[in-house]
Amino acid sequence: MAAADGPVLTRLLWVAGIALVLWMLSWLAMVVLARRLPPGLLRDVAEFLPACVTTARRLRRDPRVPRRAKVALVVAVAWVASPIDLLPEFLPVIGPLDDVVAVVLLLRYAARSVPREILLAAWPADLRLLRRLLGDPEPSGGPRPDRAG
Repeated sequence: MAAADGPVLTRLLWVAGIALVLWMLSWLAMVVLARRLPPGLLRDVAEFLPACVTTARRLRRDPRVPRRAKVALVVAVAWVASPIDLLPEFLPVIGPLDDVVAVVLLLRYAARSVPREILLAAWPADLRLLRRLLGDPEPSGGPRPDRAG
């Protein structure tokens, strides 16, 4: 009976390997396509999670970042990378919502103990996104001209 387990295990490993490769290729395709989007809200949304993951990776390596912030950042990256979700990804609009909410909450928690200049330096995307995420006011002190009535 043990000899029959070998082919089954081999098939399972192949299926898992193919699934992993397809998952990684889909992430790569999303990143490439997001970079080709014109500037605007859609591009900001597409860049948000990758920017959060990049920021978490950069802050995790910085010795000036407190340990509890690093733990929160590792949990955020693990949450995004995990194939297990509270809401299935294939659901339109709300599928990635659990990833976004978890990352926002964990990044805001970590940001409370990280010096602001370190956090801003680690953010790879438009700083407006990070400032909005953290609840900072607009740098000019008022609304942007394109948003004025």
